[in-house]
Amino acid sequence: MTPGLLKDTTAKPENLPFPIVGIGASAGGLEALEQFLRKVPEDSGMAFVIVQHLDPTHKGIMHELLRRTTAMEVFQVKDRMRIRPNCVYVIPPNKDMSILHGVLHLFDPTTPRGLRLP
Repeated sequence: MTPGLLKDTTAKPENLPFPIVGIGASAGGLEALEQFLRKVPEDSGMAFVIVQHLDPTHKGIMHELLRRTTAMEVFQVKDRMRIRPNCVYVIPPNKDMSILHGVLHLFDPTTPRGLRLP
């Protein structure tokens, strides 16, 4: 099993002693995200979840690009990935995402392309 993935998602929200910061960005938001992450200390105690408009037909490389700008670990989200502090999580292309009890869940989009918002 990949590290950080869960079989059981019964964690309680009170077991998360750290803030989860959600960041939405439109296409072209890479520079702003890079500037933001450069200023965040690697031991801030927070987790960052990034949702950005991405072309669903292209491979997602946002996580690779953001790794250059921060000492925090940066992941492209996999379904049922547990959120940890001092990490950055980036939604993959053509997926919707939710957070439940500190776990990221991916699912196929329910809204037609062009009508989705971060």
